[in-house]
Amino acid sequence: MTSMELRVGNKYRIGRKIGSGSFGDIYLGTSIVNGEEVAIKLESIKAKHPQLEYEARVYKTLAGGIGIPFIRWFGTECDYNAMVMDLLGPSLEDLFNFCSRKFSLKTVLLLADQLISRVEYIHSKNFIHRDIKPDNFLMGIGKRGNQVYVIDFGLAKKFRDPKSHLHIPYRENKNLTGTARYASINTHLGVEQSRRDDLESLSYVMMYFCRGSLPWQGLKAATKKQKYDRIMEKKMTTSTDILCRGFPQEFAIYLNYVRSLRFDDKPDYSYLRKLFRDLFVREGFQYDYVFDWTIYKYEKETSRNMQAQQHAARNEVPQHVFAPQDDEAPQGQGAPGNSNGGYLAGLPGVPRRRLAAQESGGVQNHDHAQAADPRHASDRILRSHVKTGEPRVYQYSGVSYRMDEPMQPVIDLSKPQNKGW
Repeated sequence: MTSMELRVGNKYRIGRKIGSGSFGDIYLGTSIVNGEEVAIKLESIKAKHPQLEYEARVYKTLAGGIGIPFIRWFGTECDYNAMVMDLLGPSLEDLFNFCSRKFSLKTVLLLADQLISRVEYIHSKNFIHRDIKPDNFLMGIGKRGNQVYVIDFGLAKKFRDPKSHLHIPYRENKNLTGTARYASINTHLGVEQSRRDDLESLSYVMMYFCRGSLPWQGLKAATKKQKYDRIMEKKMTTSTDILCRGFPQEFAIYLNYVRSLRFDDKPDYSYLRKLFRDLFVREGFQYDYVFDWTIYKYEKETSRNMQAQQHAARNEVPQHVFAPQDDEAPQGQGAPGNSNGGYLAGLPGVPRRRLAAQESGGVQNHDHAQAADPRHASDRILRSHVKTGEPRVYQYSGVSYRMDEPMQPVIDLSKPQNKGW
């Protein structure tokens, strides 16, 4: 069977398998109408704990929000649930590895502004994410290359009734849901999660970016439970001052604030954003959206071009014209349970306009035009990678997918669709 015969909803053609997520496999898809590339997530209808339909419905509830991937189609084909969504760029974990596992203060603050807004928007739609981590934040591609997207809502939960706004009750003895490295202390203690826990997890993400690692990483234990207990103990005994030592006090203020919130308190998102915006201004930074990976990528491209010119002047052909260099592969390990890997390609670009000061509904609008400067145009970088023979890479659910792998027609989706929306 050829890839031409593999279709979803009679709208999208399934190509090669490009990765595996927590609850299913992901394929590169192509629109039959206009040829646009998409990501298609498949889950067997015989799965012990099917969750793709739930995740698709969460996405549908969040639809229209800035930084929320658009779900183009969901339905059942043969023995599979299928979800078709936007194709996105690399995750923040991938970019962290690309930048030698350390972000500058400017990059962390640029990200913090968007990350807080993404979490606020999810909460405004009556959901908590419950798995805030670098792998679940992806950069867009093309003219959306500077926009942070949030993904993976398989663990999301409704924390209040949409009509009455009645908050879920406080409970204890809950199993740990999420990723232990970034879980809040209350989550470790078995307390039902609420809005405060998403924001505490976000604090650990920011300190991870600033520090390069967290004090509770790399702990050894005989069992998973014992490891989680050790992480909890280390997290509880590491004071805020110790965790944030060497960095501006705003990071400690943020963490102390979110830890002080009661179970059903509504966080003051504007206050938290203002903390970091004021710091950004005091440091003299500009909202030019030049992230660390943009500079790093440009420096590597410039260095490579200079070497090529020098070789050309001597009538020599540099080896890297024909093969990608090993140092372009991201270094270091991703978060537990993720399979990040492969080459990074198509890094986000930089817009000409600065961050708009206006907000709509408390959510910051980061939808800006793509840069005219070829140094920062993500499309230009994509083309350069194609020219040098470097494999194309796409990102979905925190996993990098190389596009030079052979087609794997492991399923038969040639039958008519059963349902979809």
